[in-house]
Amino acid sequence: MTNRAIARRRLRSQLIVRGEGGAATPAEAVRRLGAVQAQEYAQFLWAVGLRAPGADAEAVERAVAEREIVLTWALRGTLHAVPADDVHWMLERFARRVLDKDRRRREQLELDAALLARCEELIGLALKERGRMSRPELMDLLERAGIRTQPQRGYHILWYLAQTGLICLGPKDGKQQTFVLLEDWAPRRSAPRPEEASGELAKRYFSGHGPATANDFAWWAGLTVKEARAEIEAAQDALVSETYGGAEYWTGRGGAGGIGTGGETGGAGSGADGGAERAGDADVRLLPGYDEYLLGYKDRSAVLEPEHAPRIVLSSNGVLAPLLLVDGIVAGIWKRTLRKDGVEMAVSPFSPLEGLKERAEEAARSYCDFIGAPLSRLVIA
Repeated sequence: MTNRAIARRRLRSQLIVRGEGGAATPAEAVRRLGAVQAQEYAQFLWAVGLRAPGADAEAVERAVAEREIVLTWALRGTLHAVPADDVHWMLERFARRVLDKDRRRREQLELDAALLARCEELIGLALKERGRMSRPELMDLLERAGIRTQPQRGYHILWYLAQTGLICLGPKDGKQQTFVLLEDWAPRRSAPRPEEASGELAKRYFSGHGPATANDFAWWAGLTVKEARAEIEAAQDALVSETYGGAEYWTGRGGAGGIGTGGETGGAGSGADGGAERAGDADVRLLPGYDEYLLGYKDRSAVLEPEHAPRIVLSSNGVLAPLLLVDGIVAGIWKRTLRKDGVEMAVSPFSPLEGLKERAEEAARSYCDFIGAPLSRLVIA
């Protein structure tokens, strides 16, 4: 198994290249991956949509509005989209360790237990009465109660209350994201026993991200490597392993990208089915920033050359560029600009796209179709 073979298998397991057993809906795509990073809303929509054939941006937003997908800080203290059925046990499993690590930051912001309890009461009562409120409305509520929201205190209060399971993000109201009571929005269903939850998380991760290592899984879930190995042990019956470069890789048994599936098969005309003999056969995709295909792993070297890693970081605070993939390898970045006459897109490959400009245009049009706007201009340079 080579790095390129790992990349091709991940294209399938992550539902970027279609195969049997793929997702039919946005909610199924999120469930397959276990969780999808969602700190940038438009990028989150595309991350889910590209994995659910036929779904446009409205369909993904509808899955949120219809409470099939929940947005909250479920893993590593980072905003993720997770299946509604899983949100409670995920928070209960991981929130305490995240909050323990955050204790020093709360002290710096002068957010003690008494103040946070007061915020919980204020926001809980307001949301019970109103159903949903935007972030500016919640900040105003706190300020009128004499609770400072700057600098960063307001955001941190909402983040804390999401970690404790009081609130989560609701659907957008115009351009504003709203917050709702988690228990009202996604009522708790029967929770799995701890051993079932641990095994389930490993199954989800490796089925939706494999081949991957225990270190990758530990990073993704925010576990120690010892804990990750225990979770893998709990899911043994659903996983298959193999060794490459001295490391053990795990994949979901029988799933897309699995070891027993011939997992390098790509889409029609795609170079992901064993390597393109002609440049024009290569598989070209445009992925969002923060996509699970890159950030779902601690070791990203199978899909991103180390010398190119700095080029995907757009600012000192870690803003990541959307990605150009060629046969599963990160080969550049891209950006969009919304104009009155459509979408202007600029693709910046790390090296010339010899013979692939038509494929790049197809990928750009797929994105434009997803957001429901025509491609007005494509620049590849």
